Amino acid sequence: MYLKELRMVKVGVHVSIAGSIDRAVLRAQESGCDTFQIFSRNPRGWAAKPLEEEDAIRFREALATSGIAPTFDHMPYLPNLATPKDDLFERSVSALQEELLRAAALGIPYVVTHLGHHQGAGDEAGEARVIAALDRVVGEAPPGVMLLLENTAGEKNSVGSRLDSIARILGACDCGSRLGVCFDTCHAFAAGYELRTRDGIEEILALFDETIGLTRLRLVHCNDSKGALGSGLDRHEHVGLGAIGEEGFRLLLHRPELSGLPFICETPEDGRRDGAGNIAKVRELAA
Repeated sequence: MYLKELRMVKVGVHVSIAGSIDRAVLRAQESGCDTFQIFSRNPRGWAAKPLEEEDAIRFREALATSGIAPTFDHMPYLPNLATPKDDLFERSVSALQEELLRAAALGIPYVVTHLGHHQGAGDEAGEARVIAALDRVVGEAPPGVMLLLENTAGEKNSVGSRLDSIARILGACDCGSRLGVCFDTCHAFAAGYELRTRDGIEEILALFDETIGLTRLRLVHCNDSKGALGSGLDRHEHVGLGAIGEEGFRLLLHRPELSGLPFICETPEDGRRDGAGNIAKVRELAA
């Protein structure tokens, strides 16, 4: 029993808010989630329906009854904090401000954000834009909400694909105490970090601790990769069915550095497996 408890994992999936936002809690329960993530609004548009107080109250009440924790809110896709274009930068900053307010109203303690693309301006310029955005927004955000910076997959002009890039941003921000990190396994693998072997996993965790600090790691996005190592391809696959494979996830799930952290799958839903199936696979590999 003691060994079983040591190896238990807190795992969940990204769930839909279709119908009303409080239904996400029921969907998380039906999938067997210990933790879960949502978009609080349409992730593929700029316009957001205002969050009604009654909806926020129902969500908080459903969440309290469920016992599921922690929960995470993900920023929509269109904002680009690293952009050199002033109009897009201002829209992105406003979207981040609004998302932090929505998370606070819902009682969600973490917001996850991609850092964006510098669009040819260069890594240094892109990182400087992200730092400026974070310092404008996070220090004024409601208390009790932490912003998590997510590593990216190594796409052209992306900011935050390398751990040292995230470390520089965290180190330069005045609001650093309110920032953490979300580590995405698919993105890391696509960016060139080896996650299929014990040595590779030990190397990246040691590098993470050296550059960023493992105490800043608050969430693991547990996604296999359709792309090869270093491909720069941000295409998620079911856990164990992609290029990382079951053995890579088994090794990751047994690392003591990751013990107790929430793992959330952002995996496809198709004829092969659904969210509940990926949760079951993670628990199987962690057992």
